[in-house]
Amino acid sequence: MRIISGLHRGKKIVAPLSLPVRPTTDFAKESLFNILNNYFYPDKIKVLDLFAGTGNISYEFAARQAISVTAVDNYQPCVNFIKRTAQQLNFENITSIKADAVAFLLSCRQQYNVIFADPPYTYTDYAAIVDAVFEKERLLPDGFLIIEHSAVIDFSQDDKFYQQRNYGKVNFSIFAQNL
Repeated sequence: MRIISGLHRGKKIVAPLSLPVRPTTDFAKESLFNILNNYFYPDKIKVLDLFAGTGNISYEFAARQAISVTAVDNYQPCVNFIKRTAQQLNFENITSIKADAVAFLLSCRQQYNVIFADPPYTYTDYAAIVDAVFEKERLLPDGFLIIEHSAVIDFSQDDKFYQQRNYGKVNFSIFAQNL
């Protein structure tokens, strides 16, 4: 994986093979950020990265100088890797937290411009993520919830669903409060 734009552009990050992760592909990540650039100024946003894994998405937001990036994962070695890598890259805007994603959404008090969730493709409780984000008002008024998922998942009937984008085997569903 590599940082596509901003600080450390082109920097390759090698995660330990022992981490049980599936990092978002560079192609899909670049496409996602092209979409986000139409809605947000990267250096003016607060980001929550759920199921952060290697921190791939967190580093990309941090490199684009997001105000803050909170990376949440329930696997301590992933949290440790993100902390170590953020420190090596001098990304003071990344905070890495060990927590269950849904529990974090239910208990935190912060609001975000972008919430990115990339659960394992075998994950089944997507509704809990969407419900927690909107019921607990975790998005700022013009914010997006973005869920990365496999092609078999369809959110199009959800009332907060905005659009879906497909990049090979990677699918992003975008949810919004005010669109």
